[in-house]
Amino acid sequence: MFYLIGLGLGDATDITVKGLRALERCSRVYLEAYTSVLTVGKEALEEFYGRELIVADRELVEQQADRILEDARETDVAFLVVGDPFGATTHSDLILRAVQAGVPYKVVHNASIINAVGVCGLQQPLYTFGETVSLVFWTDTWRPESFYDKICKNREAGLHTLCLLDIKVKEQSEENMMRGRKIYEPPRFMTVAQAADQLMQIVQRRRGEGEELGLTEDTLCVGVARLGADNQAIRVATLQQLVSCDLGGPLHSLMVTGQLHPLEVDMLQLSAETSLLQSLQVLDGSTYWS
Repeated sequence: MFYLIGLGLGDATDITVKGLRALERCSRVYLEAYTSVLTVGKEALEEFYGRELIVADRELVEQQADRILEDARETDVAFLVVGDPFGATTHSDLILRAVQAGVPYKVVHNASIINAVGVCGLQQPLYTFGETVSLVFWTDTWRPESFYDKICKNREAGLHTLCLLDIKVKEQSEENMMRGRKIYEPPRFMTVAQAADQLMQIVQRRRGEGEELGLTEDTLCVGVARLGADNQAIRVATLQQLVSCDLGGPLHSLMVTGQLHPLEVDMLQLSAETSLLQSLQVLDGSTYWS
């Protein structure tokens, strides 16, 4: 059997009972380590699970998936994923490969960022949120802005936007990649401040071009970090204010609000910047800034 097991969002103890029992039966256990990370490292997971973990990087999962599925017809093999197993399309590909190879599989679900963001006070992430977007690290030659347009489209419909922020784990520089050198860059995790800064740059550029803006520096946003952990952080502030915020270690996510319900406003005020408490008003179901 090939098991695809979700680990949840916090630490080693977030695994479900079903997932832990399946893991304990497996002869090999892989830990996917490039689409997301927990707040604890591999060693803490191994100590709690009582099993050695094989770190599965992007190259192994996307180019050598047959190694993961090897022997799964005769023995149990587990593949551990932070959050829920289907938070990334890569994991759907593993299932398709297992089916093609005649390997039976089971999926053990867990909490993911998609539903956990409701803790900030924005209601029903599956109903009041529009399309989820991903913000990537810009480079000197690549500065995509498609996520901005999707956020604006969501806001036009009155919907909130969950922005998933880029992580770079075991990445090569362009030079090392071209030269075939297996030298990897230090891990990088985009922060809420970095994401807000990129959005601010887009706002300023498009304003300069005379474009009608779908969000501005005064748009109400929510920054979150390490959801599910004991030290999770939530910050409600304007986009401009989030540029200078420090929410600590990874992982971070950013939400851009759409139309707010009065109950959402009450919840958001629990984590709002002090300067916002008197500014946030709800009139006819919409949020205005005084």
